[in-house]
Amino acid sequence: MNTKPVIILLKILILCMYIIFFTACKSRSLNDMLIITQTSGNIKNLNFITGESWRYVPKAFITALDPDKPESLKVLTDEFYSACYPDISYDGKYMLFAAQQKEGDLWQIWEMVLGNLKSRKVIELNQNCIDPAYLPGGRLVFTKLTKNDTVKAAHCLYTCNLDGSGIRQITFSPHASFGTSVLKDGRLLTISRQLLPDHRNPMLMAMRPDGTKADMFYKGNGGSAFISRARETSEGKIIFIEADTNSEFSGNVVSINYNRPLHTRINMTAEITGSFYSVLPVESGKFLVSFRKSDTERYALYEFDPEKQSLSYPIYHNPDYNIIDILAAGKYDRPRKLPSEVDMHVKTGLLLCQDINFMGFKSTLNNPGIVKASMIEVLGTDSTYGVVPVEEDGSFYLKVLADIPFQIQILDEDSSVLHGPCSWLWLRPNERRGCVGCHEDLELVPVNRIPLAVRKDPVIIPVYITDIKEKVIELE
Repeated sequence: MNTKPVIILLKILILCMYIIFFTACKSRSLNDMLIITQTSGNIKNLNFITGESWRYVPKAFITALDPDKPESLKVLTDEFYSACYPDISYDGKYMLFAAQQKEGDLWQIWEMVLGNLKSRKVIELNQNCIDPAYLPGGRLVFTKLTKNDTVKAAHCLYTCNLDGSGIRQITFSPHASFGTSVLKDGRLLTISRQLLPDHRNPMLMAMRPDGTKADMFYKGNGGSAFISRARETSEGKIIFIEADTNSEFSGNVVSINYNRPLHTRINMTAEITGSFYSVLPVESGKFLVSFRKSDTERYALYEFDPEKQSLSYPIYHNPDYNIIDILAAGKYDRPRKLPSEVDMHVKTGLLLCQDINFMGFKSTLNNPGIVKASMIEVLGTDSTYGVVPVEEDGSFYLKVLADIPFQIQILDEDSSVLHGPCSWLWLRPNERRGCVGCHEDLELVPVNRIPLAVRKDPVIIPVYITDIKEKVIELE
């Protein structure tokens, strides 16, 4: 009997079983592991305007770490000159990240299959792209350096399909927007800082994934900066690293409530000497943090107990590298997929203000000692878009060309400025937005009355535009 074909067949079967077993083990190997981003050298000269040395990190690399076996550290991005700030898909099978393939390359967005560690470039654009995050519905959001007459030079947010198609810009203001995360309610939370006409303090801005309903979520004290992406805990907290820009060594873990972000700030590490750079909530209720005790040390991985506000011993430490980002591999709950009101066939959006004289918690309309606003001026990046009288009740109603940045300042009857311009706004096509007043507390709801302004057609902004042909729905 010729046994040679049988032996060959057995070898093939054994080889196939080995491949299947090896592939399965490899795909499971990253489950329950930490995905950490590391970089060498001292962390200094962080530029929160351009992102240099903060988001565009030279010689960074992404690694997988078993916290029970820290010696098993595995580099995932050794084929790249620099790679950082990954995000894991909801099924735990893929990882988005930003990278330079070679030194001097533009930063672009890549996706890795965690089962075999194979990477593909998602998009290749003519400007730097950074900070990707998965969106429900097979899309992703990322930051792109944008240069045009509308925003001048700013880092704006874009979305696209996972194959790189269908790229859409969703923010349209001269702001630097970095470190975007996705809240469980489906909204985006991004670190946003105004660039024109002057630099303002950063804030956490929330918006829908189509760029509508963009508004301030949280703003720190003057002179503060946000170092890390904000993360959401299972207890309804938003946590992040906030630092004093006047000090190179000041990052603290800060917590705010999802329901009252403007009035619930807690510095959880104020009593700990040292500096924090990144934070991640875990199922145990504790946090994983990157921390260093002095500016001569490197950021290492620790566990932080938010109840006791205390640190554990270092989980992982390498004297040559800093840990600048922490992420957990594995499945997690998909955020809500929010419906979109954007209609690209419509050229404008609608903005209603109920009472421009409403400041803080109260209206000044019936206060005889305070000068009342009579007009608003709508400002563009280079010129005014027009002056509009407000109604007797302080209300105004505008139809604004979509996807252009504008600010509003309020004027008295002599055209003197009562309050300087607000932060930059924009309206997406077919978006409807409303506000209670001017610089009002964002927790207020409108008074139950019909503003006089809505009894008339909205004023078209810019005012020199007299005819806009679009869907009838726009005026409904």
